[in-house]
Amino acid sequence: MSGLRTILTSSAIVGALGIGYGMWSVISPGEERKRELIKNLPESNPVRMEESKRRNALMLQVLKDAAETSDNIARGFGSQK
Repeated sequence: MSGLRTILTSSAIVGALGIGYGMWSVISPGEERKRELIKNLPESNPVRMEESKRRNALMLQVLKDAAETSDNIARGFGSQK
């Protein structure tokens, strides 16, 4: 009885994995769709890429300024005096 249970459990696990893989292969985009998605990424547009770099640089500067001050900048704008 234990051997039959092991065989049934193993086949159920293999079946579940097969169904999962089948569903994944149906949902996943094809090569043409992947190329289209990559083409439409913001990083592929040079203007948007420069905007992102500039925004990231500004955020890094704000974080550096916040690290150098002893004021609690999370409470509001300006220094707490």
